[in-house]
Amino acid sequence: MTVTGGTWTNWGRTEEAKPIRVERPRTASAVQRAVAAAAGSGIPIKAVGASHSFSGIAAPAGVLIELDDLSGLIDVDETRGYATFSAGTRLRDVPRLLARHGLAMENLGDIDSQSLAGAISTGTHGTGAGFRGLAAQVAGATLVTGAGELLHVDSENNADLLPAVALGLGALGILVDVTLRCVPAFDLTAVEKPEPLDAVLESLTERVAAADHFEFYWFPHTETALTKTNTRMPSGAARRPLSPAKRWIDDTVVSNGLYRVTCGLGSAVPAIVPTVNRMADKLTGNREFSDASHRVFTTKRTVRFAEMEYALPADRVVDALRAVKSLIDTSGWNISFPVEVRFAASDDLWMSTATGRETGYIAVHRYVRDAPAEYFRAVEEIMRERDGRPHWGKMHWRDAESLRSTYPRFDDFVAVRDRLDPARLFRNPYLDRVLGS
Repeated sequence: MTVTGGTWTNWGRTEEAKPIRVERPRTASAVQRAVAAAAGSGIPIKAVGASHSFSGIAAPAGVLIELDDLSGLIDVDETRGYATFSAGTRLRDVPRLLARHGLAMENLGDIDSQSLAGAISTGTHGTGAGFRGLAAQVAGATLVTGAGELLHVDSENNADLLPAVALGLGALGILVDVTLRCVPAFDLTAVEKPEPLDAVLESLTERVAAADHFEFYWFPHTETALTKTNTRMPSGAARRPLSPAKRWIDDTVVSNGLYRVTCGLGSAVPAIVPTVNRMADKLTGNREFSDASHRVFTTKRTVRFAEMEYALPADRVVDALRAVKSLIDTSGWNISFPVEVRFAASDDLWMSTATGRETGYIAVHRYVRDAPAEYFRAVEEIMRERDGRPHWGKMHWRDAESLRSTYPRFDDFVAVRDRLDPARLFRNPYLDRVLGS
């Protein structure tokens, strides 16, 4: 999170706000006091984690609650595989805290800088047709409601609220702890290689079904997909990690350092982008290794960008991607950042982008210096035509009226919001837009 000169800015530099004040509670009781004080003054209050959302979902409209000091492992039930964390714990710290108990998170996205509360509240997900998003790993949570009360939600307490609270968009209260349903620690064998885009699309259904975790990147202005196939293995079984030198060259020098230079050049001289992209798909994405799951799932990202991602019925991904490719090919735009395609299993969380259907995700990006709106809005139209749902933490232009029809439990979620935050203490402009005021 960045607060400079009284202005909060998110990581992607797509949102900013001027909070009235910033509070840094260390305990759940301190969060309760902050909520009660805000309520007494009639001032909105918003918890902020890593500020890694590209949308305005975490933008503070009044009091900003920074949860960095509300962090760490609280309790572990090794028999059930349950681990309870303070809500501000960063995802990058979770694997280390779980390792001593022989546990791991079932799945992760490719960035681990987010807070745990922020990741589940925005619908962060990884890839793998047999695996659900991070919020679906939530077995319980404790939050401070708009009345300043501590509400415990799990299978034995207020169980009917868990499908709403596990992915609550920050609209139902401020999370103070989260209990995850973990799995025994495991390794991943990774195979990353460039392949012809058309061949990947023609066999995509089979590739996704055959792999534990499959995804690919397509650099616009090329005909190549950079595929990533990860296979789950017992922990420690024939582990072949990248050497420190190889990881440094791939992830620091090429994927971040060199890529930052080429993006900067492309922003200054857009005509060179197609040539640069054809170089990128030759320099990256050709390696095999195996390591602990979190070291394979996640990648260090230091080049700033803006992002929009849409969730589609899995069987509409190929058609949608071909439409995006055609849009770029005919638009005259020079798009330096790749398009990312991932998959997830259906879940039953009310506001999950994967609720009720097997899901594929298409994410588009623009370098931080390049204006994203024209490109993103055009892609959004393609996704809406195919019953797409926008990722809550990424840029989009949808509102409550347009979202209600694609979420069967939308009105049930709003009813829970009415119950837990009737005064709309946790509101901000984004939530007013996507949920109604």
